[in-house]
This record gives sequence, C-alpha cells and structure tokens, in this order.
Amino acid sequence: MSLSSLSLDSNPRFAVGGPYHRRYPPLHHPRSFVSCSAKRPAVSASLSVAADSAATESLGRIGSLSQVSGVLGCQWGDEGKGKLVDILAQHFDIVARCQGGANAGHTIYNSEGKKFALHLVPSGILNEDTTCVIGNGVVVHLPGLFKEIDGLESNGVSCKGRILVSDRAHLLFDFHQEVDGLRESELAKSFIGTTKRGIGPAYSSKVIRNGIRVGDLRHMDTLPQKLDLLLSDAAARFQGFKYTPDMLREEVEAYKRYADRLEPYITDTVHFMNDSISQKKKILVEGGQATMLDIDFGTYPFVTSSSPSAGGICTGLGIAPRVVGDLIGVVKAYTTRVGSGPFPTENLGPGGDLLRLAGQEFGTTTGRPRRCGWLDIVALKFSCQINGFASLNLTKLDVLSDLNEIQLGVAYKRSDGTPVESFPGDLRLLEELQVEYEVLPGWKSDISSVRNYSDLPKAAQQYVERIEELVGVPIHYIGIGPGRDALIYK
Repeated sequence: MSLSSLSLDSNPRFAVGGPYHRRYPPLHHPRSFVSCSAKRPAVSASLSVAADSAATESLGRIGSLSQVSGVLGCQWGDEGKGKLVDILAQHFDIVARCQGGANAGHTIYNSEGKKFALHLVPSGILNEDTTCVIGNGVVVHLPGLFKEIDGLESNGVSCKGRILVSDRAHLLFDFHQEVDGLRESELAKSFIGTTKRGIGPAYSSKVIRNGIRVGDLRHMDTLPQKLDLLLSDAAARFQGFKYTPDMLREEVEAYKRYADRLEPYITDTVHFMNDSISQKKKILVEGGQATMLDIDFGTYPFVTSSSPSAGGICTGLGIAPRVVGDLIGVVKAYTTRVGSGPFPTENLGPGGDLLRLAGQEFGTTTGRPRRCGWLDIVALKFSCQINGFASLNLTKLDVLSDLNEIQLGVAYKRSDGTPVESFPGDLRLLEELQVEYEVLPGWKSDISSVRNYSDLPKAAQQYVERIEELVGVPIHYIGIGPGRDALIYK
C-alpha cells in the first residue's frame, strides 16, 4: 500500500467530516517573520545571484542566534534534533549535552553522506572546531561512551581534546541496565516502555544519594565500598538480580581501566562553561529526549527521568538562567512516540503504519517501531509555553508528500464536549479525551530537492503557515530529508 492510497476514513477516530474534524477557509494572515533560504545549485546567472543572496540570509539567521542557544525536542523525542545541532554547530564553539544518557539517539550525516548514530557524544562532534561537553546532568555509561568514541575515531573523526566529561556527572553501570529490565518485567502490563539502558535506575541512585560520579574514579580506594553499596541495594530489591563477590571484583577492575582512559576527558565543566561564557564563546545546548517526556511536564509516569525542557539546561550545565538566549524547538510534521503512555493523535489504522514506513520510524537506540499519528497542536503549544521557544524547526515535511489530505489535531474536548484548555496532567483524561481536527490539502509532489521556501508547493506552505498561526511561534527551519543540505531556511 502506498501513502497516496491512504483513506482518512479507515479509522473512525479520524473520519473526515466526523465530530472531531473542522475544515477551515483559506488563510490570508499577515506574516511578520523574516524570510530567508538556503543556498541551492545555480543553473543561470540570475539564479546564482539569488542563491548567493539566500545563502547570505541563512547565515544571517544563524549568526543572529544568542551566545548561548539551545535545541530542544517539542514532542516525545525522535524529532531530528541531531541534524539541526550538527548544522548549527559549524557556527558555535561549544556543543553541550545537559541531561539524559545513552537513551538519546541522534542520527546525523557528514558532508559525504555517511551516517553516524550518537547516544552520549554531542552531535557537534563532526565539526572539527567544536568542543563537545557532557554536562553534570547527564548519566554516563562508560563502555557505551568509549564504543562511540572508538567508532568515531575509526571513521576519521578526531575526539582527542574535543570531548569534556563533567566530574559531577553520574556513572551508569551495566547493573543499572539489568535493574531497568527487571523493573519493566515487574510492572507487567503497566510497564513504562523504557529503552532499558539503565537511565531511570541511574537517576534513582543519584536522587537517593548513593550514586557514583565521574570524579569518584579519581579515588579508586573508595570505589569498591561505593559499588558494593549499590550492588547490595539492587540485590535486596530484585530477586532476579544475583550479586556475587566476583561481580564486584570484576566491576572494580573494569573501572580501574576505564578511569585511566577517561582521565584526559574529565573536566570541571561548570567552570569551563562559565569561563567560556565570559570569553564570549558561542555555546549550543543539545537536549536529549523531549518536553513531552519531561519528568515534571510529560505524560507521567510514562516519561524519562530527567528534565529535557528549558529548565534542565541550567541545572544540567551549571549556568545561570539569564545567560540562556534563543531556544529552538524541534517538531516533526507529524507526531510519534516510543513506548507506553497516552498519545491523543495516534493513528491506529493504516495511516499510522504508512507514516511509520514512509518516515522510517524505528528507534535509533532500540530499533523499536514508533507509534505514529497526526501533528498534535495542543501538545506543541504546551511545549512552546514551557520552553519559550524563539523559533521552531519543522522536520520530515517530505514524509507527508504523498498524502491526499493531512490532518492537524487542533483542540481537545472531554467526552461531554467541554473544551480542555491545555495539555492535561491527568492520564485518565488524556486517554478519554477527543481530538478536534482540521483537514488540509496535501501537495502530492516530491519536495526533497527544494531548497527555497518559495519553491515549496502552495499546499505545503499553507501547512507550515497554519502551524505557525496556531502555535504563535515562527518556523525558521524546515527539514525535507536526512542529509545536511536537506534544510530550508525560512
């Protein structure tokens, strides 16, 4: 089945003309956003001049970003943050991760089109003049980190002197991953749907104050006692966790080797970040996961264990709120999520399957198929309120190219028709509410080679501008493919 054969009536929840759809008249609203485009290959003298002008405007767009800027996810993750970070990193001195761990999968491509899947290393690593910081808010799995570094080095990406790991960051051990799996099994039908990378258990160790930090590796004399406490706690909590003296001995020996290798990377990143700010260096913060998975603001308990929203930047890097400037929210042209939890605009019919196939919606970290549905404007507005985004990056617009019609989830209602004014924290309400949709025309053409906004089909422009109008935040970047150059500056 092709995307073009998708019938919106195949799922009663999304039936065209049904109670939760509302068509609207053509929009003619004034635009106040600066328009600029990326450079595209010239085929004539006049086009060459236009392309040079567009390139200048796009550089102006990036150059106008604040000294400390950030790229954060708006939805349930997997929006394509890594690509934008990789592109913007060419204009920043430092790219910093402030939270999460190896559960964050960022896929980026170098200038030759080679694919890199990163999990702990910030996505600025492909830009050789960029320093990458793993901040105190990140939980670090050293075997995974070194595997990433080795993979990058073997592909010609130098990491020496370019990756700094906070001495305050907490270590995530293999046993945390085992505990993660045991806890998911214990939850049975109410499981969270984690990546089983040990993120939650590592943050649990941190919060109950028996965690082990990167800086503790400089004191190997006390490491055995600290590890013994962690392993004993896990064994007492989970019957399936078998703790033996050999396990402790092997872990200590392994971390002695890791400590030696990690030493050149260990840095007081709080001092480094604030010193860099004083020196007027440009800093780009890369968020892992996304706002709708935030421990406070997401669909709790089906969330991550850190704060991937704007507040996590300051606590995860040790920088003051007043220095944080422009934040860019990354949002797919539709919505996906992985794991359990409410998903109001999920398409459970053939439409969801077709979006998954067309968008290759399978997890970078786990390979799991993602749940797919229409763009949720209510959730997006909520995310914009929390983060105060200056602009948005709309990704994967090309995935919608074969659809006859495209839907936007624009409002929530209770079963009795009462409007729900914002994204609710009540999971029962989230599961029961009804979504009101608007239906827009599709553009039925390949847009993957378009590089100027004005060259997009009118229906594609209408879709972009309707999102801007509904959310109240300008869309400055539009992704129309995975490559570095597949980006429209608007």
